[in-house]
Amino acid sequence: AGGNMEDALKLGSVQEGMLSQRAIAEIYLAMRRCPQPIVSLISGAACGGGFSLALASDIRIADSTAKMNCAYIRIGLGGCDMGSSYFLPRLVGSSLAAELILTGKFIGAERAMSLGLLSQVVEPGQLESAVEEDLQLMLTNSPLGLRLSKEALNVNIDSGSLEAAIALEDRNQILCAQTADSQEGMAAFAERRAPNYRDA
Repeated sequence: AGGNMEDALKLGSVQEGMLSQRAIAEIYLAMRRCPQPIVSLISGAACGGGFSLALASDIRIADSTAKMNCAYIRIGLGGCDMGSSYFLPRLVGSSLAAELILTGKFIGAERAMSLGLLSQVVEPGQLESAVEEDLQLMLTNSPLGLRLSKEALNVNIDSGSLEAAIALEDRNQILCAQTADSQEGMAAFAERRAPNYRDA
């Protein structure tokens, strides 16, 4: 899925278009700031804004019918929109990102998987069951550890150095180690039982 073409044709003035663009862009920014992991399940076509929503997600799982593209360039717009020029090169490298953005070509599920754009490809109808294991595993982790891990991943994508990345990781580990959940996690591991985290 992607944006509604009828709405795109009614943008109005440049100023109105900029307001609309900024409002849509806030969705992608909110996804990155959201402390909980965001998982996209992709079936069929994810074009334009739909592709960008998937790119902004933390984990992407598709079925074998999935195909994705930066559709904007195919309709007379620039190929970069809604964060695609930020996310795509970080996920697949600059050469393939340029190819997809400048041509509007579709990338299928198998190729996307082989390039690391997707973490899993499953048969149609299997998306929900495929994501269930990841969700359950995440839910067994401490809430603070999960939030700080997502934060570190997002911040360190843009880190200027290994030293800056390690400094953030060090801070997060010390913060987590001072919590009751950390003590519970270590005790549960030692006692070979499931932890009972309380986000404390």
